[in-house]
Amino acid sequence: MQVMFSRRWLTALVVAIAFAVACVFLGRWQWHRHDAKVARADRINSHYYASPVPLQTVLPTTGESLPRSEEWTRVTATGTYADGNLQLVRNRPNDGVYGYEVVVPLDLPGGASLLVDRGWVMNANQAAERPDVPATPKGRITVTGWLRVGEPSLGRQLPPGQLASINVPEARRATGADLYGTYLILDREAGSPGQTIVRPTRLEPPDTDLGPHLAYAVQWWLAAPAGIVLVFVGARREWREDRLEDDLAAGRTPVPVRARKVRIWDEEDA
Repeated sequence: MQVMFSRRWLTALVVAIAFAVACVFLGRWQWHRHDAKVARADRINSHYYASPVPLQTVLPTTGESLPRSEEWTRVTATGTYADGNLQLVRNRPNDGVYGYEVVVPLDLPGGASLLVDRGWVMNANQAAERPDVPATPKGRITVTGWLRVGEPSLGRQLPPGQLASINVPEARRATGADLYGTYLILDREAGSPGQTIVRPTRLEPPDTDLGPHLAYAVQWWLAAPAGIVLVFVGARREWREDRLEDDLAAGRTPVPVRARKVRIWDEEDA
């Protein structure tokens, strides 16, 4: 079919092939994002409701980074809160409202400390005011919660007692504590018998939704051949039109075209 080898249709075919290649790569990109979501959801679901284990069985020494495969491991630890080193992490959302997360080092036997995220508090009425933070429990406290990998630094300088993110090295410098290379999101805490503990608002459970990435990947892959198909359909239509013109010019009987089906509403419009 000579029409297909014309400059116009060859250019259109090259563009269609480029579009198909782009669709394949975009589909792969969405597939990898889906894979990452699945791995994260599997990691959370395998750890979140598991029975807690002692902190030292997961991280034997301080300063050691938490392997990503161990994130959301449920652990217990017993120590004393260093209330004087309490830090407020700014701009933290909870149920669509922004406030602070309250993090406090838990001093453990042996001199090490674990940074504990006790929960969320609402902003004060004025930006310069300190929010209302429940009192940190005194005495020996046993905490149960989930280990998290520290957050990246945002590179911001904040007033004493505030952090821009839960970055463990920055929290270590702010508190002066020998912190483990991870932090704990509090599930529950227990003190001495009869001790009343008031804690900040509990953080929301982690989101394990897989999102639309798998559907997007399939859509991109299905769209990949569309441009090539349209090019061939258009070239074939032009070829048939050229052939019809040649037949009419040569006085030949053109190839009959199937009669168009008459619909009821066409008859009514006539």
